[in-house]
Amino acid sequence: MRARTEILRIRNYAGHWTVTHKRLPDVGPGEDTHKHRIETETEVADGRALAEVFLSIGLVAAFRYEKWRTEWSDGEGHCVVDETPIGNFAELEGSPQWIDRAAARIDVARADYITLSYGRLFDLWCEQHRSAAQDLTFAAIAADTHVPG
Repeated sequence: MRARTEILRIRNYAGHWTVTHKRLPDVGPGEDTHKHRIETETEVADGRALAEVFLSIGLVAAFRYEKWRTEWSDGEGHCVVDETPIGNFAELEGSPQWIDRAAARIDVARADYITLSYGRLFDLWCEQHRSAAQDLTFAAIAADTHVPG
């Protein structure tokens, strides 16, 4: 899946489980200013049981991450702010035209757009901070960056 730039994600939000398959479009995005992913998502009754199914067919967990998300919408697109253990990130989700208009309203230049996944942002953060953390979780980052007092 990694070679095809695809992922399966099991998400638990307040006891509500979903599984999502993410992949790049077959033709490619055509430009790299905006993030392009095809996401297919469905609810599942028990994500822990689904994780066991994945393990039984040879899949292994490659990355774990946590975030707190706040969402806003104007009916055309969404602005979400994710608070992660390595910083806060805003995502503008909608058509490329809506993203550009919304970014301009909050004074974000196209040159400052980030289209990297949280997995890649975490890899870069670990390199920059010489971190040995394996997961992007609040506990893992706190344990890795704790300096005894």
